[in-house]
Parts: sequence; structure tokens; C-alpha cells
Amino acid sequence: MPENKDSHEGPDLDAAYALKTPEDSVRLYRDWAASYDSDFASSMDYRLPQAVADAFAAAGGAGPVLDVGAGTGLLAEGLARHGIGPVDALDISAEMLETARGKGFYRELMQADLTQGLSIADDSYGGITSSGTFTHGHVGPEALDELMRIARPGARFALSINAAVYREAGFAAKLDSLGGALRDLRLEEVPIYGAAADPAHRGDTALVALFVKA
Repeated sequence: MPENKDSHEGPDLDAAYALKTPEDSVRLYRDWAASYDSDFASSMDYRLPQAVADAFAAAGGAGPVLDVGAGTGLLAEGLARHGIGPVDALDISAEMLETARGKGFYRELMQADLTQGLSIADDSYGGITSSGTFTHGHVGPEALDELMRIARPGARFALSINAAVYREAGFAAKLDSLGGALRDLRLEEVPIYGAAADPAHRGDTALVALFVKA
């Protein structure tokens, strides 16, 4: 999902940034699912999903992977280019997952609200990835506890966090608080969009948080 209009207006980047509740997300992405790849990803030269996939692969990430906030499957497509799998999808939007289903990159698709906890067993995944979910108006740092729970010891994480909210929304403090529960934390700053993006957002960046569950 992407990196301020009121949530009742049409789907676009400003509406996504203005989300306030999970219900807002469900409504927005329901209306955006069919056109997301063309209206947003293509027109904005959205490069973040591939950047996260590349960082995960370069760090030695392997499956099984949970793709958090999977949307239409752009990150899984990037992982497939590296031969990484299997990959499962998690997203709050059933409609976005249906769009992703048709691409064939996922083993399983799960509709759930990450902020309410997941019906996934402890230590289920060898990798956790996410692109565009930890950003303005979306999921906050408290969700990291649940992702740590379902990751196996030694699991590799690659999570994009919008650079503009990394400190102010509490992500830096949360990662610090996890202390010995993780190791090898490093942040890789990457552009969210390419040169063809709207000039208002062309310079936006994200921090890919790379770490291992201890």
C-alpha cells in the first residue's frame, strides 16, 4: 500500500495519507483495488516494493515469507524475481487481495487487521516483508510485536517505514525497545517513487528496516 483529503473522497495518495481508522482503509482500498496498479503504481513510478524485495534478498532473506500489507502483490512480484518463496499475503482489503490472487505470486491470501492480532501460530515464518504499510495514516509501530511473535528465531525482516514518520510516529523508539529480541538492525534509505512521479512526492523516501529476530 502507498506511502490530505478526507477519507470519503476518491482514492488517491492524499486520501491514503489521510486514513485514520481500519474502516477507512477498508473503504479506500475497496474502491481503489481495480485501478491501483495503473492509477497509482504505474503513474507514480512506485519503486518501493521492488526496493524492499531487493533489500530482503541482498540480506539473505528466504521463505516462507509473510508479505504484510500485500495490496495487489507488487512486493511479491519483486521477491519472485529473486526466486524467493513461498510467500503468503496479509492485507486488510479483500478486494486488493483478489487483485493479487490473479497474479499468482502468493501461496495463501489472508484478510485480517494486523492491529487486532493474527490467527497465525508462533514462529511460522522465516521472513517478514512489508512495503508502504508503515506510513502516514496506516499501521503504527505497535504492530511489530505481533510480527515478531509469528516470526521464527533467525527470521529476516525487511519493512519499509516512511521516513517522515519514522521518529514522530514512534517507530525508532519501538525498535529500540525491542532490544535483545532482534539483532543486526540497520536502516537503508530508498526512494519511494521514480522520476515520473508527481513532483510533490518525487523526493519522498522510506527507511527499509532490516533486522533478524534473535
